[in-house]
Amino acid sequence: MLPLTLAEEGKEYTIRKVSGSPEVKQHLYDMGFVIGGTVTIVTSNSGNVIVNVKNVRIAIGKEMAQKVMI
Repeated sequence: MLPLTLAEEGKEYTIRKVSGSPEVKQHLYDMGFVIGGTVTIVTSNSGNVIVNVKNVRIAIGKEMAQKVMI
């Protein structure tokens, strides 16, 4: 497993784990980061990423991206 911040652009990954406080986990789940779901990195810049999850593009910061394991 590796954090979302280290993923390659353009590749599709399966979400394996979401960590953090219960509030952070719920926030990520609400955005579509669910275990077993897929995520594609659109672009990455210094750990901040734009991803495509459930056919929606979402920008998340480095701290949040490190909590999503693929």
